[in-house]
Amino acid sequence: MILSQFQEVGRNLFTQGLVSSQSGNLSIRLGECLFITHRGTMLGSIEEGDLVQTGITKNGRSTPLASSELPVHRSIYQHTSALSIVHAHPPYAVALSFVEEEIIPRDMEGKLLFSRVPVLDKEVLKANELCREITEALKQHKVVLLRGHGSFAAGQLLEEACYYTTALEYSCRLLYLLKGLGVNAGQNF
Repeated sequence: MILSQFQEVGRNLFTQGLVSSQSGNLSIRLGECLFITHRGTMLGSIEEGDLVQTGITKNGRSTPLASSELPVHRSIYQHTSALSIVHAHPPYAVALSFVEEEIIPRDMEGKLLFSRVPVLDKEVLKANELCREITEALKQHKVVLLRGHGSFAAGQLLEEACYYTTALEYSCRLLYLLKGLGVNAGQNF
């Protein structure tokens, strides 16, 4: 059952172009354990060997195989009520992260889900500070962006975190198109 959840969400992210062939990662928390995708996993075609089981606070035998984003996932699980995390590289969201301090959705769905999505400046933060900043932001927001890198979304289910990721990207596509049309993103219609 766990494998099928990872496969469905991974395939969804890949087919929508929100991750490239071997980018992004997924995890779920089960008690004091977490399952996270293996370093370099192709999310579009996850197999059983692509999942690594480790502890929320302790390393297991296979921990060295886990995604390099494991410290961020652990921090989020240790300090929030999240039970699932999706880290993706949605292209429109990443593009806007270079020029925006926050994403303020204009579309109805985006407005209902997020009043705003913070953009954290990855270059300024050290690794342990980055984990803390992402975790703190996810206490107040469903999804956050790292400038020039990607998004982290947290939820109770992988499907929920995936939904936040896809909704963010949809909002960012619309914002990008509005900017291309010369429409002020803050303008009301």
